[in-house]
Amino acid sequence: MHLIGIDLAWGLKQPTGIAVLDEGGRLLHVSAVRTDDEVLAALEPFAAGPCVVAVDAPLLVTNATGNRRAERELNADFAKFQAGAHPTNQGKPEFTDGDTRGGRLVRRLGLDLDPRSGRPRRAIEVYPHAATVALFRLGRTLKYKNKPGRTLDGMRAELLVLMGHLEAVPELHLGGDWTALRTAVETAGRKSELRRVEDQVDAVVCAYVALVAVRRPEDVTIYGTAGEGSIVTPTLPADLVPGPPPAAAVDPALRAIQDYADGYPQTVLAAEQALALVTQLLDEAGINYLSIAGRAKTVASYAEKVTREADGVRLYPDPVRDIGDTVGVRVILYVQSDVVAVAELLADQVVVHDDRDMGSVTAREGRFGYASRHLQIGLDAARAGEWPALVDRRVQVQVRTVLQHAWAEFEHDIRYKGTVPAEHASEFDRRFTLAAGLLELADQEFTAIRDRLRSPLSVESEDDDPDDPRIAPRELAAFLAGQYADAGWSRPDHYDWISGLLLELGVTSLVELGEVLRSADEGGIASRMGYKYPPGAVRRLDDALLAGFGQRYVDLHGNAHRRGALAARLAKIAG
Repeated sequence: MHLIGIDLAWGLKQPTGIAVLDEGGRLLHVSAVRTDDEVLAALEPFAAGPCVVAVDAPLLVTNATGNRRAERELNADFAKFQAGAHPTNQGKPEFTDGDTRGGRLVRRLGLDLDPRSGRPRRAIEVYPHAATVALFRLGRTLKYKNKPGRTLDGMRAELLVLMGHLEAVPELHLGGDWTALRTAVETAGRKSELRRVEDQVDAVVCAYVALVAVRRPEDVTIYGTAGEGSIVTPTLPADLVPGPPPAAAVDPALRAIQDYADGYPQTVLAAEQALALVTQLLDEAGINYLSIAGRAKTVASYAEKVTREADGVRLYPDPVRDIGDTVGVRVILYVQSDVVAVAELLADQVVVHDDRDMGSVTAREGRFGYASRHLQIGLDAARAGEWPALVDRRVQVQVRTVLQHAWAEFEHDIRYKGTVPAEHASEFDRRFTLAAGLLELADQEFTAIRDRLRSPLSVESEDDDPDDPRIAPRELAAFLAGQYADAGWSRPDHYDWISGLLLELGVTSLVELGEVLRSADEGGIASRMGYKYPPGAVRRLDDALLAGFGQRYVDLHGNAHRRGALAARLAKIAG
């Protein structure tokens, strides 16, 4: 038997929610539609056989004016809980001559209208507001409907409380479609977006009332009569008194999720600024990297993490304090020595609250496996004005080599997103361990190759343009490799970029550049800059030009995006 809930709109302009449970309480279907034909099409796979269809709308209206008997009787019990039903009569245009939308639908489905008949295919009229008061012992109805004076945040919070109650029902198994509805509530930016979800949640309530009526008919009350129209609802507990819902009804995790959803636009902005900040620091340092990416943890991912449990205990009892990766930046480098350089750079330029070398952790345990440097960083006071979205926020920065990244991504896909058969688990563990060991060896060899090979970096570029007055990037790379033999490689695009700055200075040949650098005090510059990381060749040239040309270099058009940082470096060089 299928238990079907329909939160039926009285007109076609608003959505109708549909939900279907099986006899075990598993949510098989939930959706929102508009027309009668769409309702019937959605129900076709479920309503052909035994079913109880619970409809939140009048099915039978025989009275010309006032209330039906069902509404008078229900209101006597539930009005004091703010759950009274509206008057229904044939004087209203939607019920002229007793013809109702709900009645037309159940007739097309061929359902019996007597809630007491016990027939295998029948329809019952239900009222979710009254049902939730009785089912969840609420002192008043939850205010998730759009009414004058109600805010989006307030409606969202009340709807999440209702969803939390349904999730706590042992008889219900709501699954992935329900998770998607929760995410839609948490991320809704307009009341209309909440409305579409609200109708589907109400439909699940209706379906649950049908389940209770079938499993435990002694726990429901039928108001009215089959001939005049009736309403079926879980019986109001005799000891329930009107008033606000108990504070314990709100799960702290739901409040944390709500707060995160409300502040999500600011989190996205913080992620954008964190990415820009880390990129700027690495570019200024001349550290060669493969990629830098940033992201804000989605509301759905945050909600999953907040509610994660082990042996029935929440893993993050204080989500704001315990979850430190809501804003994340990932830096992918070529060799392990650059991982160390980036960690040292961040320690010098921002506040590092925590620094964990996950590769060292696995090594100390005598095994091979996940290797990545995880740093929790924050802003120092001097940078607050430039990056306001990062003030009082912590950012997780993951730094790893391209080989470490490949292993981590593949292992995560297989073990956490896929399914490893139990009979293969030990073999997979052995193979992942072997792969991790081989990649660690490869990382060491790549570092040795780079340390041994101090020749120019091959700079990919188009054939030299004879009409381009700049020093060709490939020629500049070769020159700097000789000028700064102990420097690390710079990013290929940085050679092209600094060649443009040289053109602005009027330096268009390597001979002219050699003359400029001949007077540079390399030792003095390095001493005053106090490099805490191995600067690349372009960074060394950048500092030499800054020392030699001073404010003129700061004011170059190509330096417009970093004048503040250059002015600070110039003051440092000047002592």
